[in-house]
Amino acid sequence: MDVNQRLTQLAALGDRLLHLSDDTKAELFAKMQNYNNWFTPKQSALALNGISRYLSHDKLKAWIQPYSFDTNSADKNIGIIMAGNIPGVGFHDLLCTLMAGHKARIKLGSSDSILIPWLVEQLTSISPELASTISFEERLTGMDAYIATGSDNSARYFDYYFGKYPHIIRKNRTSIAVLNGEESEFDLELLASDIFTYYGLGCRNVSKVFFTDISQVQDFMKAMEKVSGVLDHHKYFNNYEYNKSKYLINRVPHFDNGHLLLVESKDLVSPISVLYYEVYDSADSLKDSLTSLEDKVQCIVSKDGWFKGSIPLGTAQSPEVHDYADNIDTLAFLLALE
Repeated sequence: MDVNQRLTQLAALGDRLLHLSDDTKAELFAKMQNYNNWFTPKQSALALNGISRYLSHDKLKAWIQPYSFDTNSADKNIGIIMAGNIPGVGFHDLLCTLMAGHKARIKLGSSDSILIPWLVEQLTSISPELASTISFEERLTGMDAYIATGSDNSARYFDYYFGKYPHIIRKNRTSIAVLNGEESEFDLELLASDIFTYYGLGCRNVSKVFFTDISQVQDFMKAMEKVSGVLDHHKYFNNYEYNKSKYLINRVPHFDNGHLLLVESKDLVSPISVLYYEVYDSADSLKDSLTSLEDKVQCIVSKDGWFKGSIPLGTAQSPEVHDYADNIDTLAFLLALE
């Protein structure tokens, strides 16, 4: 099967996802939520829509156009260790592996073991030949290359066992927002989606905001009230109550709008229900200070992408197929294997 045939079959999967019946989606999302309570039907629908967006025929064609596909190269066994923090988070690695013509040997994330196998089932009925190159494994030994995603601690484990093979090993990352005081209420509501989608569990979720002046906090916290519904999730509510109590007992200064706690901190990764913030002097000085943190930041958002190297507010959780995690070109890595 050549690359154009693989593209056609994957695009057919995308078309199927776009035309799923309500009953099919309801059954799938119920299974996902029963397995992992963070994966509510709304969040699972967002994830599935994101995957179907990857699989647009035109987007796939534009994505692979710059790459060279050697039809004579032998396919490789690629061990993929997937994370499980948000629904279907490992699909892009699977997509890259299939498009490169390799075999995907997958170890699922412990918190996300429903959606990826379901997607493979759908692909099986469309293209048994392509689906036959995918398997799910408990142990990934003897692979030709590895793609592993996890925490900083698990990354050390991955490096120890897989470091001698061609590999991509991803560690903890998070995302930040840079505000300049010119944001409208609508802009801040867009930022709310960057913060609260998937309850803040993803590496593309904003966990820290940079303000130009502390006076911006009031408008910011007011705009965040539009997503107070996150408290309806008992796990989010428990995290909010716990962190609020901790800050009150320890007399940590903070802002509180009833569902979000805003705390000044130099740290990047905030707990669920908490957002860290800093006040910066100038865009240039902030850019300089962030340079040393590039290996910790997945993406930066700002109004209309004004801050150098950022993307527009509201787009953090809507990556395109050409947006690679950690800015490492996964497809190029896979195509370069010998």
